[in-house]
Formats: sequence, structure tokens, C-alpha cells
Amino acid sequence: MGRIVNRILSKVFGIVLLLVGVGALIGGNYAHGYVRDQLAQEKITMPAADKLTSQEMKDSLGKWSGQQMTTGPQAEAFANDYLWEHMMAASGGKTYEEVSGEYMKIADKTSAEAQKAGALRQTMFMGDSLRSMLLTAYAFWLVGTIVTVAGWVCLALGLLLSVLGWFVWRKKGDEAVAHV
Repeated sequence: MGRIVNRILSKVFGIVLLLVGVGALIGGNYAHGYVRDQLAQEKITMPAADKLTSQEMKDSLGKWSGQQMTTGPQAEAFANDYLWEHMMAASGGKTYEEVSGEYMKIADKTSAEAQKAGALRQTMFMGDSLRSMLLTAYAFWLVGTIVTVAGWVCLALGLLLSVLGWFVWRKKGDEAVAHV
């Protein structure tokens, strides 16, 4: 009785896992394709090697120098190791929130100090916005990667269970019953 249950469950779960695996592979491929298409539309070129001013930039961005940004890992590296570094250099290490707070404290918004602080605030806002968009693209790319890996695992498990259910756990007399 236990062998029959194992065979039936193996067949059912094998088929289900094969279907889930195929669906996951399609979903992961869709996520990667969508991110690739959206990033390609933006026509962002990764910085040239001579624009990479720190060793961290060179390590994370150097392999893509001069290439068009089309992948999540490129977007993540550009956001965290290029944009962020430039934002921190421009603001003296302050975040958008800190820069904006300083701007808001200036009473005379027409003063040269306010104009300079307002321009920096705008730069920081645009940098944060672009970083958010690029990191969102990276997040969806990462989800696509995880789903793709899960799809391959489901396919492998589904294949294993199917082989066990249809071939390995068969009784010797099953062939005669199956052909009747």
C-alpha cells in the first residue's frame, strides 16, 4: 500500500513541480527581459574607466566601462558606487534629508546662500530619485534571478519525482497490468 501511495504522490507532485518550474522559468525570463528593455530605453552608458575615481568604483563598475546599462547588477553598481559617491562628494557627506533641512532653515530664499543650498537640494533630490529607480530595477532583476533558480530546482525535483513514480517504484507485475 505504501509503495502505491508513494508512486501516486510522486507522479502528482512530479507533474505539479514540472509545471511550476516551467512557469517560474517563464516568469524569471520575463522579469529579466522587462528590466533589460526598460534600462535599454533609458540609454544610460556606464561610466568610462577614467571617470571611476575611487578603487571601489573601479572594482564594481570597471568591467562595464563604456557599455550600455541593460542589467540589474549594472543598475545596482551604478546607483550605489557611482551616483551615491558623487552625491556624497557634492554634499560633503550629507543626505538629501540633511541638505533639504539646511535649505529650509534659511530665512531669505533669495540670498546667494539659499540659491546654492537650493541647487544642491535639487541635485540631491534628482540623485536620490535616479538611485531609487535603478535600485528598483535591480530588485526586480534579483526577483527574476531567484524565480529562475527556483524554476530550475522545481524542474529537477519534478523530473526526479516523475522518474521515481513512473519507473523506479513500479512493481514487477505492474507492466502486465499497465498493458491490459
